[in-house]
Amino acid sequence: MVELSCERLYMQFCDSQLDDTRQKLFERLEGELQGVGELRLVDSTWLAREDLGQWLEPLLVSIRSRGGRVKFLRAPASDRTGFPRIVRQKRISK
Repeated sequence: MVELSCERLYMQFCDSQLDDTRQKLFERLEGELQGVGELRLVDSTWLAREDLGQWLEPLLVSIRSRGGRVKFLRAPASDRTGFPRIVRQKRISK
């Protein structure tokens, strides 16, 4: 299981628009998420931008087609429970 911060993804997506590296960002993310059984998108309200969704959707379809699950979480886990998350968090390298 991997939790991905939607806020962090959104910020990196905005940066990638400035230097025209969106394709590279999502190719790298696809590679890093190979074999993941469950992807949790934390604070998914950051995904409201339509252009970000257009880039993200093929990645989510790919995860699901391999039998994986995708969960959309509205607030970070620490906000919901009062306790910090204890999971492996995937960072997107730049």
